[in-house]
Amino acid sequence: MAGPSFEQQITSHLHKLSPEQQMRVLAFVRTLAEEKPFGVPGSELLRFAGTIALEDLNEMEKAIAEGCEQVDLNDW
Repeated sequence: MAGPSFEQQITSHLHKLSPEQQMRVLAFVRTLAEEKPFGVPGSELLRFAGTIALEDLNEMEKAIAEGCEQVDLNDW
C-alpha cells in the first residue's frame, strides 16, 4: 500500500508550524511556483564573453589561489 501523498505529508507538517513559519513556507512555495525564473538568461550574458583582458583574468586566478584556497585555523 502506498504511503501518504506529498500534499498530505506537507499538510501534516504545516499544521505543526507557527503562523509565522507557515507564512515563510507560503512565500517559499510561491517563489518556487513562479513561472519566470529569477535572474538573467545566460544568452543575454554572452555579449560579455571575452571582454576581460587575459592579464586581468590571470591576476584574478592568482588572487583566488593565494587568498581563497587557504584556511587560517587561528582566525576564529
